[in-house]
Amino acid sequence: MSETIEPDICVIGAGSAGLTLAAAAAAFEVPVVLVEKARMGGDCLNTGCVPSKALIAAARHVALIREAPLFGVDAGKPQIDFSAVNAHVHRVIASIAPNDSQERFTGLGVRVIREEARFADPRTLVAGESEIRARRFVIAAGSSPRVPQIEGLDRVPFLTNESLFDLEKLPSHLIVIGGGPIGLEMAQAFRRLGSDVTVLEAARILGRDDAEFAEIVRRRLVGEGVVLREGAKVARVARRGRYGVRVHLQSEEGEVDQVDGTQLLIAVGRRPNVEGLGLAQAGVDFDDSGIRTDAHLRTSNRRIYAIGDIAGGFNFTHWASYQAGQALRSILFRFGGKVNPDLIAWVTYTDPEIAHVGLTLTQARTRYRDVRILRWPLAENDRAEAERCTEGFVRVLTTKRGKIVGADIVARGAGELIAPFALTIAKGLHVRDLMAMVLPYPTLAEAGKRAATSFYVPVPEAAKRAARLLRRFG
Repeated sequence: MSETIEPDICVIGAGSAGLTLAAAAAAFEVPVVLVEKARMGGDCLNTGCVPSKALIAAARHVALIREAPLFGVDAGKPQIDFSAVNAHVHRVIASIAPNDSQERFTGLGVRVIREEARFADPRTLVAGESEIRARRFVIAAGSSPRVPQIEGLDRVPFLTNESLFDLEKLPSHLIVIGGGPIGLEMAQAFRRLGSDVTVLEAARILGRDDAEFAEIVRRRLVGEGVVLREGAKVARVARRGRYGVRVHLQSEEGEVDQVDGTQLLIAVGRRPNVEGLGLAQAGVDFDDSGIRTDAHLRTSNRRIYAIGDIAGGFNFTHWASYQAGQALRSILFRFGGKVNPDLIAWVTYTDPEIAHVGLTLTQARTRYRDVRILRWPLAENDRAEAERCTEGFVRVLTTKRGKIVGADIVARGAGELIAPFALTIAKGLHVRDLMAMVLPYPTLAEAGKRAATSFYVPVPEAAKRAARLLRRFG
């Protein structure tokens, strides 16, 4: 027998976006129903951010052992037990899972329904035996790996991020289709752990980032033995023997080459999970890129919001959480809640990392007449010299008057170093605000401050004249 539930808010999807909104709404003692058909925690916890960073951490320890002789320390050749690496990855997932569990959210006062959800009409959601007629709905159903249309792919076993972390045996030769962040992060990690790795990218690697940044990462990957083939268009794939795979490449003249491997990883992006939700019945506009929303994350049905990957745009956990906060503000208080994409930060977790926040160089030059580009190389940072991690640099974009509008860092640990710039951009600060920081010496963070200081190099003539004038008074 069905029941009708009438909460203030119904959230569809228990990934990062949905969990953030549900927990925050419950803190305001607002009646909330959370509907999830699969695992709590969504992609980020189970098959995305968490397991990938755990694998990268294991691979980084291998790299550090190999680098140890540079510091006069010889730990010998790393001995890698891949089944133990896999166990480490799943221990990390298990340690974080309680934070996203049904039990925790039930304890917070959220009613959790573990069923598939589908809109029956613009005001009604059906989930199992329940009909939910909420004051507001929030769709946070996430995304899934995009699988390209490649001849033969339906007849060849392949991996995506949803299956990659279930491997218990190290691939002998991993072929990665896709040279974006996910593809390169996993390529470097598996190469460090002992796999042969070939990356096939139809354009250039890290196409979202400046070519200068991508080149630094390219040199490191090639130096570690990853085979990078850019401009490599896949014609078809086929089985090779009993367990292997063969990827045929093409040019305008036809098939020109082939690559043989033991496993195939598809890493060509994400697609929003818009199927099966009854969006047409709900009066919600969407297309292949996701649900269309306004600046306040409202859909074409004013009762329904969409946040996270399903809303298109940036497919980042932190962006989804930010959107959750903005949507809840709009739902509860009727004001604010407008998203600001100028605040977005992202990191590519290769080694070295690429971190970005704010406007890109192209965006800054479009928006401002005069853009200052400030740089400081890691090679001129004392801590970087001591750590032997001098690859990379800090680049800061400012207006003519010194307001910081964007920043990029290519360095080991760049994702940590970008944090002060995220704050300065969020608060509309000036290079002089970064210069006012008193940082401990020696730290890598000093490179960011040195970049900001270079705004005043050479010293303005007016400042020189003032100094000369004041010297006359003793």
